[in-house]
Amino acid sequence: MLVLGLETSCDETGVALYDSERGLLADALFSQIDLHRAYGGVVPELASRDHVKRMLPLIRQVLAEADCAATEIDAIAYTAGPGLVGALLVGASCAQALAFAWDIPALGVHHMEGHLLAPMLEEQPPQFPFVALLVSGGHTQLVQVDGIGQYALLGETLDDAAGEAFDKTAKLIGLNYPGGPEIARLARQGVAGRFTFPRPMCDRPGLDFSFSGLKTFALNTWQQCRSAGDDGEQTRCDISLAFEQAVVDTLTYKCRRALKQTGLKRLVIAGGVSANQSLRQGLEKMLGELSGNVYYARPQFCTDNGAMIAYAGCQRLLAGQQETLAISVQARWPMEQLPAL
Repeated sequence: MLVLGLETSCDETGVALYDSERGLLADALFSQIDLHRAYGGVVPELASRDHVKRMLPLIRQVLAEADCAATEIDAIAYTAGPGLVGALLVGASCAQALAFAWDIPALGVHHMEGHLLAPMLEEQPPQFPFVALLVSGGHTQLVQVDGIGQYALLGETLDDAAGEAFDKTAKLIGLNYPGGPEIARLARQGVAGRFTFPRPMCDRPGLDFSFSGLKTFALNTWQQCRSAGDDGEQTRCDISLAFEQAVVDTLTYKCRRALKQTGLKRLVIAGGVSANQSLRQGLEKMLGELSGNVYYARPQFCTDNGAMIAYAGCQRLLAGQQETLAISVQARWPMEQLPAL
């Protein structure tokens, strides 16, 4: 089955072609970072308008790269949620219009299920069951995964997600948008041990997270340094390192606890924050101590992309899942509501 995947949940327009027998044939992505940088964050209306502008040219580009005609496509998968409603509607309406014109099915895909299954695109994909750490701009969750659609939520953030905390902290200390990569870049030049940040909720039972207080701690540290006249680049680097280490240690600690609770030794990390090298190294070390394995997608498939949507949609379409031509999206959509295959 040849599936065209469309991703428009936020500020990146992704298109890909996935074949159930040949694998990923082509993918293209347009990021709106430059568009939103002047505002310090994503402006929903601008994001929607830019998706309209980019979608059809990217579809043509992917078809050309794959040397594929529209008549060869068997189905279309698109992100139906969660995400920005206006942005989601662009992808959904485009997918349903093309599906009607080409007389093929279209299927709405859960954005976070796409992230969760992205490591399946690699040469050595994880086997079910496993524990998944989903860390993106808007989500931080631990999920036990027994199969596609068989998800049990183990823990989630009570306030800011890890990626959101990265971006907000970066803004508070005067870094450019997007903040996550900026924090990671400066952290590589930081002096370890100069600042010690708390590891939130690690002294409590359970698998939930909270990063809002960590963000406030970073702000207070930065303000104290500024008051003392110490607000140079090195101080930003040192705060970035302390913040990153606190987030990585917290995520690693909770992952260890989740693996112990479930008795599993396979961990999948997915979402934009999973591209962070310090997080990968911390989890690899932890899994090595447990004689387990950690899996993640290549960096280009950690952020929002069409390939993960095409793959997830293909699996559900092959299992016989169908929907009508109605255009329906969900800004909020608990992944546990998805039907199991």
